[in-house]
Amino acid sequence: MDYPQPVQNLIGQLARLPGIGKRSAERIALHLLKADADTNRLLAQAVLDAKAKIRNCSRCGAYTENDPCEICDNTRRDQSSVCVVEGPNDILTLERAGVHRGVYHALMGRISPLNGVGPEQLRVGPLLDRVKQNKPAEIILALGADVESEATASYLIDQLKPLGVAVSRIALGLPAGSALETADEVTLARALEGRRKL
Repeated sequence: MDYPQPVQNLIGQLARLPGIGKRSAERIALHLLKADADTNRLLAQAVLDAKAKIRNCSRCGAYTENDPCEICDNTRRDQSSVCVVEGPNDILTLERAGVHRGVYHALMGRISPLNGVGPEQLRVGPLLDRVKQNKPAEIILALGADVESEATASYLIDQLKPLGVAVSRIALGLPAGSALETADEVTLARALEGRRKL
């Protein structure tokens, strides 16, 4: 005995979402079945509206309703500092932290030869064009610490250095509130390499 086919279809679609397993998808589907029609209509409309109204900024790649986005359009932002991230969600993360007052450039992924993703599939060309045209003082690589992100950073450094722009990388190390004993050797090595004088 299983759920009727429409419920199975709903569970299947929900389970395709990142971070949602089969059991979570089932719980969400059952919650939606119990909810009133207005709740379900509002949820469906919110999904459709977001898909219809949100696009990527043509300059930085951030999610936006207006192109250019409000970050790129803000004349008070430091245009000489471009922070390169893997995706639009990383821009929002850095903005929430309030640590970068410059502008951004989302690559829309990272180099992953095993998945068929090379520099050509990323927004590397627009980044290089942007550097040539706007001549920023610094490019900050705010990429992850996994193998694919490392390969992407190395590739970008090779492409950016000849353009005469200063390239830096965010320090990688221990998260706030963690103990040394819980860190692996690579994290500890990066934390020591990225140290700064006080």
